[in-house]
Amino acid sequence: MAAPSLTPSTADPARPVPPRTAGPPPPRGRFARSLRRNLTAHGFLIGAVICFAVFSWYPMIREFGLAFQKTGHGGTSWVGLDNLETVYHDPAFWQAWRNTLLFTALALLLGFAVPFVTAIVINEFRHGQGFLRLLVYLPVMLPPVASVLLFKYLYDPGYGLLNELLGFLHLPEQQWLQDPGLSMLSVVIASTWMNMGGATLIYLAALQGIPGELYEAAELDGAGLLGKIWHVTIPQTRLVLSLMLLMQVIATMQVFVEPFLLTGGAGPEGSTTTVVYLIYQYAFNFNNYGAAAALGLLLLVLLAGFSAAYVRLSRAGDE
Repeated sequence: MAAPSLTPSTADPARPVPPRTAGPPPPRGRFARSLRRNLTAHGFLIGAVICFAVFSWYPMIREFGLAFQKTGHGGTSWVGLDNLETVYHDPAFWQAWRNTLLFTALALLLGFAVPFVTAIVINEFRHGQGFLRLLVYLPVMLPPVASVLLFKYLYDPGYGLLNELLGFLHLPEQQWLQDPGLSMLSVVIASTWMNMGGATLIYLAALQGIPGELYEAAELDGAGLLGKIWHVTIPQTRLVLSLMLLMQVIATMQVFVEPFLLTGGAGPEGSTTTVVYLIYQYAFNFNNYGAAAALGLLLLVLLAGFSAAYVRLSRAGDE
């Protein structure tokens, strides 16, 4: 009779056998299942990527090449920096940059401050905020041509509402769009009214996210209205204000619609000629697409450099 073994048998029926677990599925199988589950989402994503590639990325890439080419007689030829030299020596080049910078400065004084103040006023109302938001955003929903026709009526030197109001106050009438000293300011006022709705709603949403306890604490410390705005409202909305400042500078540097429709683009003595309008002239009036692309490339580099510097300074300030 054999002696009992001290080592348990591997075939002992009393010992439970652990279940066999399947290994992870191969990567290709996981990707296929994920693709099937998210087929609709991937379809929308691919459509968006194609639209961006065709209508945004390709024109930008094409502009880089076109800026160093000359088009004519159905063909193109490389000309190096000749287009940049042509643009640089154009007498309207520096005037367009001065007008664009002037428009940006005036738009920041009005278009950056007015929506923020309007949002603060609307936020103080306890009732009717929905109606006020609609009223402020209504100009954004109007077609630009309709808004421009409205302001052309307001600015008309003969029967315009603004001159009628000045006459009622016994003040001298003004040539709003015909005077080189007033034309740019008139365009800025119209642009501010046409575009302030979106910024106002963004500021209003930021204001409504500020805790009321901060205002109560500031009031207990003796802060008045301006003190609460300076010590509570502005610090709490600093990130939104920074982002809107960057977006507004980029948008105003590319202004085209308002001066083009109000003053025909150039304005009296070229007072409303902007960089984008000069690009339009090169491309569609002079048929010089290379010079238009070169000027557009200069504007792109300037705005990209400003954005990079602004983001870097903002990060340094946060640290």
